[in-house]
Amino acid sequence: MDTTKQRSAQMTEGAERSPHRSLMKALGWTDREIHMPIIGIVNGANEIIPGHIHLNRIVDAVKAGVRQAGGNPVSFPVIGVCDGIAMGHTGMKYSLASREIIADSIEIMATAHPFDALVFVPNCDKIVPGMLMAAARINIPSIFVSGGPMLAGKIPGENTCKTSLSVMFEKVGTHAAGLLSDEELLAYEDNACPTCGSCSGMFTANSMNCLTEAIGMGLPGNGTIPAVYSARDRLAKEAGYQIMELLKKNIRPLDIMTKEAFANALAVDMALGCSTNTMLHLPAIAHESGVALDIFMANDISAKIPNLCHLAPAGEHHIEDLYAAGGVLGVMHELGKAGLLNPKLLTVSGKSIGELYENTIVYDHEVIRPIERPFSKMGGIAVLRGNLAPDGAVVKRSAVDAKMLVHEGPARVFDSEEASIKAIFSGKIKAGDVIVIRYEGPKGGPGMREMLSPTSAIAGMGLDKDVALLTDGRFSGATRGASIGHVSPEAAEGGPIGLVEEGDRIRIDITKGLLELLVDDATLEKRRKVWVCKESEIQTGYLARYAKQVSSASTGAIFRT
Repeated sequence: MDTTKQRSAQMTEGAERSPHRSLMKALGWTDREIHMPIIGIVNGANEIIPGHIHLNRIVDAVKAGVRQAGGNPVSFPVIGVCDGIAMGHTGMKYSLASREIIADSIEIMATAHPFDALVFVPNCDKIVPGMLMAAARINIPSIFVSGGPMLAGKIPGENTCKTSLSVMFEKVGTHAAGLLSDEELLAYEDNACPTCGSCSGMFTANSMNCLTEAIGMGLPGNGTIPAVYSARDRLAKEAGYQIMELLKKNIRPLDIMTKEAFANALAVDMALGCSTNTMLHLPAIAHESGVALDIFMANDISAKIPNLCHLAPAGEHHIEDLYAAGGVLGVMHELGKAGLLNPKLLTVSGKSIGELYENTIVYDHEVIRPIERPFSKMGGIAVLRGNLAPDGAVVKRSAVDAKMLVHEGPARVFDSEEASIKAIFSGKIKAGDVIVIRYEGPKGGPGMREMLSPTSAIAGMGLDKDVALLTDGRFSGATRGASIGHVSPEAAEGGPIGLVEEGDRIRIDITKGLLELLVDDATLEKRRKVWVCKESEIQTGYLARYAKQVSSASTGAIFRT
């Protein structure tokens, strides 16, 4: 028997598996195919997510590579939520919660049908981390090839200025403020998302695809080759070839996703200025990998790692520009020059990560700043702590205006995203305010919605340099400004954010990592004694079960065991 086929032999070999083979022949498989290594292809394709609409094309290329290398490729689907389309309504409650179902469903499929190896084909927000969690859990030879990023949009008459989904959301606020006409808003709507692919800035989907490459689970280019480029199809074929090499050498995800690899990934995270959602996903993936990852590690790493990229929404560059400048390996090359990465770690390419980035050329030092001339000496994400967030809160420091790194103002308190948006659009939020949105955490939401609509409304109305937002929910990777999420413990678990009252003074000092409610302990204790938790409007179905099982955002919003 082929030694690379030991796992699938459970369902294909011996007289007692004759019934199983008869079912495979019903699929049209030949005897030759049945006895080949069987490679599961985890296919994220669907017809509602722009980042996934083209994934069957990518899967076909993977299949071609697998077949040419002597394997039998078998595709199966997973669910996915488009965060942009789910934004601002009940659907967003299901986004983060879908991550656990994605991981569970892959475990089910790959165990019930014991494939010899897996190729993961994701692209968007929760699908990438859900698949990485599954890869670690199942721990058979695996490789990732994403669908790639969308190209940035261009507005007619503004050809020198690129645009993206984050700008589209902000223009809603600009329109509401009377600063943009209906016709101008439609021009953005028609051009903001011009191609298939994950939305074009350093939002959550692209952050996770880039970090998949940095951690060693994707081939070079996985995070940055645009979806519509032929190079993406070639990469998918190479992933098909390479999974057969990983199978022959029995190289598994837990050989790659080590404690040191997560440290490398955090370093690249800080240099790129990734989405704050990585502070939910990396701990969850690490947990499945048997690695302890405390979110406060991010501050230690950030203190050493300079921010080398200002990609949208932090700056004017997009993922296509990062690709042209040298990609993730270009960023790693700069970090490597200063000895800020472990170069010896294994990757799915079969080479060490250092061998991959050592000779990479950086073609544009404005997109990827030299290590000697960073955008800032500290990394792109900060984890804050204080009496308002004893277990931590997260902000994308690289997307915060310097004026707002230190801020103090009165709390404007809302018990839902909808209530905050209503107040913003009705002109009730003033410069200097600190918007507090609570009961939106993993348990209280339930589901920990992203708050792109209120942050975009604030930015679109020109208040992003004067107003801070904080929530026990989370912010989209497309968010910019002093938007502080993941406040833990959340309100629904009795966290201090649930005790904040209208007008309380809140002090934010991102430079020192502080988030403080300027109310004395005695007053807070009096409030705690009369505090009543807001009851969730969702009491049945998956989200009700999710709320009972999910842990704090500070531990990755994983299921308690």
